[in-house]
Amino acid sequence: MLETSARLLRLLSLLQTPRDWTGAELAERLEVSPRTVRNDVERLRTLGYPVHGTRGATGGYRLGAGAALPPLLLDDEEAVAVAIGLRTAAGGTIAGVEETSLRALAKLEQVLPSRLRRRVNALQTYSVRASTEDGPRVAGEVLSTIAAACRDHERLRFDYRSHDGNTSRRVVEPYRMVNWGRRWYLVAWDVERGDWRTFRVDRLEPRTPTGPRFTPRELPQDVADRVMRGASAAAWRYHARVTVHAPAAEVTDRINPSVGTVEPVDERTCVLVTGADSLETLAVYVGMLGMDFTVTEPPELVEHLRALGERYLRAVP
Repeated sequence: MLETSARLLRLLSLLQTPRDWTGAELAERLEVSPRTVRNDVERLRTLGYPVHGTRGATGGYRLGAGAALPPLLLDDEEAVAVAIGLRTAAGGTIAGVEETSLRALAKLEQVLPSRLRRRVNALQTYSVRASTEDGPRVAGEVLSTIAAACRDHERLRFDYRSHDGNTSRRVVEPYRMVNWGRRWYLVAWDVERGDWRTFRVDRLEPRTPTGPRFTPRELPQDVADRVMRGASAAAWRYHARVTVHAPAAEVTDRINPSVGTVEPVDERTCVLVTGADSLETLAVYVGMLGMDFTVTEPPELVEHLRALGERYLRAVP
């Protein structure tokens, strides 16, 4: 039989599993009597752990949420996952959480066993970020405000700055936030424009209070893909419509949603709507399809492909 302190830790670990435990189940796991389980539950409650209990044949014990955060018990994999998450958050895109994340990480690493600390430190030491470019930062308070409005189905009012610097006042029904790369996006129904819109969160300033409440609409499918396509298209310098002589399904399978959209024409032809910051990149995109295609716009791309084709012909003896 475990000593009282060790038994309490074992009991707490069991109760942190998101399920209901009967007294008999706990007694069997801890190898004690049901009466001892009841006494140990009272000890945990005295220590501030909100252990809820229900009577009856289907009753049991469950650890609930309390007014204060009590100590948590983590297994090895959970502790490593939390440490990695805190390290990532410390260098992330949410302003104001860096210092908090580092404080929490310092507390966690102080109590980690050496074997786990070595795993976490190895990941940090031998991992390299692909890009050191600083992206836009978003205040945690702004994210919390938007998330609460999504949860409570409350209209959100905010001042918005578009990519060209123009500002406007928006009233929307918020639905989802999407984190893509180093940017956060809000997918919402624009009340005044009567259509779905995607907003860069770092460009908006919420106005409080939120409200009134609204009746949720059916979300468009593939919200993340919608954001990726919209965000890419907004940044393109050149836009192109490419007629691809292949079924739409085959072309869709070969491209990333951020590259463009595919519009079927008939069973053997489709139109790829795409774009890029340079003509060279566009030429690479369409060339890598591995399918016959025809480009009619923009004129700059047509001329670039013609010159590129002639250059390739000259390269062949």
